[in-house]
Amino acid sequence: SSARGLHHTALVSSDVERTVEFYQGLLEFPLTEVIENRDYAGSSHFFFDIGNRNLLAFFDFPGLDLGPYREVLGGLHHVAISVEPVRWNRLRDKLVDAGVDLLEHNEVSLYFRDPDGARLELIADPLGEMYGSDVL
Repeated sequence: SSARGLHHTALVSSDVERTVEFYQGLLEFPLTEVIENRDYAGSSHFFFDIGNRNLLAFFDFPGLDLGPYREVLGGLHHVAISVEPVRWNRLRDKLVDAGVDLLEHNEVSLYFRDPDGARLELIADPLGEMYGSDVL
């Protein structure tokens, strides 16, 4: 590959505090930085550590009515994040206890939506592996 890796994936947040509580509080992804969005005054660009020097980032756009999340052609289907099996089990229990609707697949994948509707997957398989097969 000509790339070094995925620097960050950026999603949109309708509520910074709620997003931080979900990703840092519930999913245990540490918030690493909050900076002003250089393209929209009053907007934040904030980052969560999802391991292996990878980041999940968000923008908020206060005052803009962007509407709810929608799956569209060319849009985001889901973000899959690898977690250790022990942590996967703990996070599954936390999601259930928090009342988050989820779908469990193959005993290694959890699919659910964040507070703004973006679909996420927590996968217990290691990076470069999918359901027991190498993909990298």
